[in-house]
Amino acid sequence: MEAADLSPIGAGLAVGLAGLGAGLGIGLGVSKAMEALGRNPEAENAIRTTMIIGLGLAEAIGIYGFLIGLFLALGLG
Repeated sequence: MEAADLSPIGAGLAVGLAGLGAGLGIGLGVSKAMEALGRNPEAENAIRTTMIIGLGLAEAIGIYGFLIGLFLALGLG
């Protein structure tokens, strides 16, 4: 079995696991931000800013996984 035969499997795993991790991270981040807003509504601006930065970082991991999967599927990796 050659490495080219395993590229589609690696691509699928890269995209699937990165998407799973990003989805979990985004879901947990928004959940905790909503809990924090419920406890302390006056801190809305600080919580929102921190949440958006964290969500952007979590989404970037998903995009990196997608790119790695794309590279593997096209044989560029």
